[in-house]
Amino acid sequence: MGLSLQKGQSLSLTKQNGESLTNVRMGLGWDSAVPAKKGFFGGTKTVEIDLDASAILFDGNKQPLDVVFFNQLASKDGSVRHTGDNLSGAGDGDDETLMVNLAGVSPAVEHIVFVITSYTQQTFDMVQNAFCRVIDDSVPGSPEVARYKLAESGRTTGMIMAKLSRSGGAWTFQAIGTPANGRTPGDVAGAAAATL
Repeated sequence: MGLSLQKGQSLSLTKQNGESLTNVRMGLGWDSAVPAKKGFFGGTKTVEIDLDASAILFDGNKQPLDVVFFNQLASKDGSVRHTGDNLSGAGDGDDETLMVNLAGVSPAVEHIVFVITSYTQQTFDMVQNAFCRVIDDSVPGSPEVARYKLAESGRTTGMIMAKLSRSGGAWTFQAIGTPANGRTPGDVAGAAAATL
């Protein structure tokens, strides 16, 4: 289990020996907060929550350069990859995952902002246990480095979850947790830029 971060807290992705993490995985997960419904033939059925995790890549002037989401599974430079769309939020652990090769990120990119949006307009008051976590894929066992559990909810359709920022050659991870509204990452790009 990695370090548990609160909203606004940051963590350097430079190890104690001075080396930087090279390959990280951003896992995002959530569960339905809507009570299970009784089925027609008895039993219960959990309401499926279809949220979409995305990454928006920004330059130092807060201008979006690229986006990785369910319709574009890799950044132009290939450094950020989405592993695929989860349509239900079912199951334990990460619901959607984005892989980041930090060493391969274009020099023009200074920030990678991770957002969750609801294409179907489901709102965050229907969601519980939302989190994002950073996993170090550059070492065997892929240990979790940090986790941020979202405390916010409400009638918004998007959430700016966290960001990776580069200063010089060093990267930091910051928990954000800012509500936004939008069906796609393009809809929340302005809200994401405001967190930089």
